[in-house]
Amino acid sequence: MSTIPASYAASARLSVAPMMDWTDRHCRVFHRLLAPHARLYTEMVHANAVVLGDRGRLLGYDPVEHPLALQLGGSEPEALASATRIGVEWGYDEVNLNCGCPSDRVQAGRFGACLMREPALVAECVAAMVEAATVDGRTVPVTVKCRLGVDEDHEYERFAAFIDTVAAAGCRTFVVHARNAWLQGLSPKENREVPPLRYEWAWRLKRERPGLEVLVNGGLASEEQVQAQLQHVDGVMLGRAAYHDPYLLHRLDVALYGGQQLERGQLLRRLAPYVEAQRQAGVPLKHIVRHVLGLFHGQPGGRLFRQVLSEGAHRPGAGWDLVEQALEATLAPAGAA
Repeated sequence: MSTIPASYAASARLSVAPMMDWTDRHCRVFHRLLAPHARLYTEMVHANAVVLGDRGRLLGYDPVEHPLALQLGGSEPEALASATRIGVEWGYDEVNLNCGCPSDRVQAGRFGACLMREPALVAECVAAMVEAATVDGRTVPVTVKCRLGVDEDHEYERFAAFIDTVAAAGCRTFVVHARNAWLQGLSPKENREVPPLRYEWAWRLKRERPGLEVLVNGGLASEEQVQAQLQHVDGVMLGRAAYHDPYLLHRLDVALYGGQQLERGQLLRRLAPYVEAQRQAGVPLKHIVRHVLGLFHGQPGGRLFRQVLSEGAHRPGAGWDLVEQALEATLAPAGAA
């Protein structure tokens, strides 16, 4: 059995949530430049797509993205096991099972948050994934991302019983989005904002089950909030805050792991070689720079920075010079207004 790399183990303290349509490979390369030590996650990919689909498109990544986790959706143990094995072969450092997404499409496929009502099935899936997670002597962890419950589940004991059932199948790391998921009546966006946060459930879980690794997700948007959570759990996972205010991710990486805090422009210019290599491979600039629009969030010139990139990146032939123009706009007197 292989040993888990120290860089992966340490990355539990700070991770970026899997976010559909956001955390693609271009986003992850940008986030890696900001946060050299954080754990990054793919967008959720259904197990059947991994088994049957275009793996280069679905699973491809840049080596700089490590430590990197593959998040799978599904509820069929055999398919999840096959997808896990493929993920290990592709070099991922972790395979995570989604038991938290509340969208109608996900429910219709019997995966995501609705699985919290079927702990025995989740345990069966995890057991199959754990067995498949050793390939050629290399073993990667199988983890679960879940909610506190669904709809009117307001008993901590039900949540803890779900965790215990799944842990018995071989999962020792749980990413807890500290809200319930409402399967009817709320959109996925509302499900990230409306149900109340109950961090204390995750804290209690860690306190009562110290052998489990517990990471908290949901509503965290400042260094102070993150540091407060780390008094109770093993790690934090940032979602929208890391995307809309990516410089927060950099500040947190420095605060938690050390190193020198760099200016926004310094960080962004480190992306230039990647952008040019991708453009030579035929990737339009707009697909990459859409992920950097929040870099100057709340800063003088931030609006102009976004405007220059948003208006110019879709034009044929747009290249790194446009990014330099956007950075220049952050220094202009008008940008300070």
